[in-house]
Amino acid sequence: MTELRLPGETRKLGNSNLVIAPLAWGMWRFADNNRSVSDAARLVHTALDAGITLLDTADIYGFDGKGGFGDAETLLGKVLAEEPALRRRMVLATKGGIRPPLPYDQSPKYLAEAIDASLQRLQVETIDLYQIHRPDILSHPQEVAQVLDGAIAAGKIRAIGVSNFTTAQIEALSHFLTAPLVSTQPEISPLRIDCFENGELDQAMRMNLVPLAWSPLGGGQLVNPETERELAVATALDRIAETQGKSRSVAAYSWLMAHPAGIVPIIGSQTPERIAEGAEALTMRWTRQEWYAVLVAAREEGLP
Repeated sequence: MTELRLPGETRKLGNSNLVIAPLAWGMWRFADNNRSVSDAARLVHTALDAGITLLDTADIYGFDGKGGFGDAETLLGKVLAEEPALRRRMVLATKGGIRPPLPYDQSPKYLAEAIDASLQRLQVETIDLYQIHRPDILSHPQEVAQVLDGAIAAGKIRAIGVSNFTTAQIEALSHFLTAPLVSTQPEISPLRIDCFENGELDQAMRMNLVPLAWSPLGGGQLVNPETERELAVATALDRIAETQGKSRSVAAYSWLMAHPAGIVPIIGSQTPERIAEGAEALTMRWTRQEWYAVLVAAREEGLP
């Protein structure tokens, strides 16, 4: 039976000149437990040495509801300040537009300030991919677009993406932008399969947006399944993983990568061994029957 085609070792980030690997590394918990700069540098080296190029952080990462806003960016900035050569090995991505204690704020003044603050914390002159973290319903997309286009013109950012946007919100922002959107970051996993049928991935393919999948292991539920549905999906993944000598996590990453939209799973682990293990996803192979078996388990019913 014909195998599905998995991505190559690199791909362009949308219509930009940025080139990324088919896996990314996320830094949501990067600043947890007062991680030292040396330990943080070890994680960065692990990701880069595994062939991962896109490192994804956000200004909100590190915030616990009381303090720590910007901590993940600040820690990464210290790593880059100590080893400037690392900057040339990565596609640096961050996000903004969440403003504690408010939910979201993309008003022109604040969004411009947020971009500058991220640059300062990261200790870099340019952010490769700047993403609006979650949509601010009270901000007009034209005003958001003007700030983002202005940041590109000023050399502060190279490309623009969105995170957790609906298809309609992506269309609206894209309409007003001069620079094209290059990525979208929804939650996608073998447990979060809405995007396969609700138009999210179809839109990404039409607009040449790279889908950066956050929480590709279902928030850890695939690693430690509890419900009947979670156990069924885990079993379906194990069936193919075991035949190829891979872990369930690697199978989950590879399952996403086999989709024609070119989904890039964002590995969220802060454990070096698990970050490095992710690269094995590129060596897995899927038939259509095996791929659909996982989808059917996640749907809890047959296909129409």
